[in-house]
Amino acid sequence: MSGARRPTLSDVAQQVGVSAKTVSRVLNDDGPVAAETRERVMEAVQRLGFRPNLMARHMRLGKSDTAIGLIVPDMSNPFFATVVSGIESVTHDRGLTLLVGSSAQDAERERSLVGTFLARRVSALLVAPTAKADHGYLKAERSAGLPVVFLDRPGTGLAADSVLSSNRRGGHEGTAHLIGHGHRRIGFVGDTPGALYTRRMRLRGYRDALAEAGLPYDKTLVVGGHDVESAAAATQRLLNLADPPTALFAANNFSSMGVVIGLSRAGRKDVAFVGFDDVPLAEVLEPALTVVAQDPAAMGAAAATIALSRLDGDRSRARSTEIPTRLIPRGSGELRPR
Repeated sequence: MSGARRPTLSDVAQQVGVSAKTVSRVLNDDGPVAAETRERVMEAVQRLGFRPNLMARHMRLGKSDTAIGLIVPDMSNPFFATVVSGIESVTHDRGLTLLVGSSAQDAERERSLVGTFLARRVSALLVAPTAKADHGYLKAERSAGLPVVFLDRPGTGLAADSVLSSNRRGGHEGTAHLIGHGHRRIGFVGDTPGALYTRRMRLRGYRDALAEAGLPYDKTLVVGGHDVESAAAATQRLLNLADPPTALFAANNFSSMGVVIGLSRAGRKDVAFVGFDDVPLAEVLEPALTVVAQDPAAMGAAAATIALSRLDGDRSRARSTEIPTRLIPRGSGELRPR
């Protein structure tokens, strides 16, 4: 045999001198085969390095694949990498493989990936939705029993389980922390687009804290940027206002990193700062970064646990699970206005 291609069922059959159907019976334990023939088939399988096409078999038999599909908006985001580790901590012992795809925040690409996973007959589908996606097209699959769990953001147009952070409470807690240290003009640097669920909820928390303290909501203090560089530019715009903020609240990890860069470029160490979600090296910054920390590993584990419970027969109504955030004071959020 040439090493240029993968060995096939027919190759194994030829090596042993039996039919492909006999090899299939041995591998699938489906039908009577003599013990000596079974032994020779398994020896040939090992020698040739043959791997059965499980996907094709499952589709032929109408069964689900031994895989779970996960769609995230951004593979490069450390938050979603940790979500993956949480999912795998639960699915590994069930012998399930995790397949991951990126929607790149594009609703059509998300739907295409969903189609790919459905064609493979995944056992469950986990989705961190894009801002403009409508998931009504999954109603038939949900009705047929496919577990669908939305992560980080709820889905639209489909009654399905979701696992979310306590976004509004976290936004409130981070902003209230700054208010508690004497700040009255607090900038908000959020993700874009503005319709994004996590941004909307964290902005509501920010506004809740202002209202609770009797402070006005000033739209000029609310800016956005989808990546680190645009968040850094937005930070510099805030610092250049005629009446600039004395504190900043960043609504996700990329925004936080952008704020750090923006403050560094401006040479400003006097502006208080709280970020939503922890970031790498937060403790070694000067001052160290105060954050409202999420627990992405717990989110992933919760989503996987729900999916498995659905696979095991749980037919209760769809539910939303909220994973608490926690404030970690490290120094940047405790600076007082000059």
